[in-house]
Amino acid sequence: MRSVRRILSIDIGGTGLKAAIINPRGELIGDAVRVPTPHPCPPQLLVKTLVELVKPLKGYDRIAIGFPGVVKGTKVVTAPHLDTKMYAGFDLAGRLAKALGKPARLVNDADMQGFAVVKGEGLELVVTLGTGFGSALFRDGELMPHMEIAHMPAKNGSTFDEYLGEAERQRTGTRHWNKRVKKMLPFLFTLLHYDRLYIGGGNAKHIKFKLPPNARIVANIAGIKGGAGLWRRQD
Repeated sequence: MRSVRRILSIDIGGTGLKAAIINPRGELIGDAVRVPTPHPCPPQLLVKTLVELVKPLKGYDRIAIGFPGVVKGTKVVTAPHLDTKMYAGFDLAGRLAKALGKPARLVNDADMQGFAVVKGEGLELVVTLGTGFGSALFRDGELMPHMEIAHMPAKNGSTFDEYLGEAERQRTGTRHWNKRVKKMLPFLFTLLHYDRLYIGGGNAKHIKFKLPPNARIVANIAGIKGGAGLWRRQD
């Protein structure tokens, strides 16, 4: 396989669809494009909307896709914010590859963001706060099997995805939401004993409390830049 020069990186979110051309180092080549995520958004509409979104972006060799749910290979397994019943088993990477005429790879959106921010040393946890809650774990720079912490019980029958998601931030207010996020961090450390924690996603900007020394907030654009990580290995 010839070397990859330009990657079309697509970040699918519960509220927005974003894309940009990046180089193999994850640096943007030109501006990113964005449209709101349609609701409802069946798989066929998602593909159609993405194809329209990326029309201005030209000259890419490969496609990287970050999706908010569990994925295996080219297919979606769960889609909590888009409707799992509609998406389970949908060959998203295959459909986009066919529609756009380039090879495509698919990964969970938090995993993709992680490729852009981890140092590659020790155990590193990436958390995304947006429409819901996402997580990715890396060991010495290698992506570990995906864990859906988002759908573990958090409090009073709600999952982490529900307890820390945008709907709850809107309902309870940002101040109370901050208290919830702050309470979450010791749980994650007890669970994983990570060396470093990276917090991203659209709602990371709302965090107002002081983070632990081994934690930092990362820019939301990392969700696009991480697409380079999907094509570092040419197997």
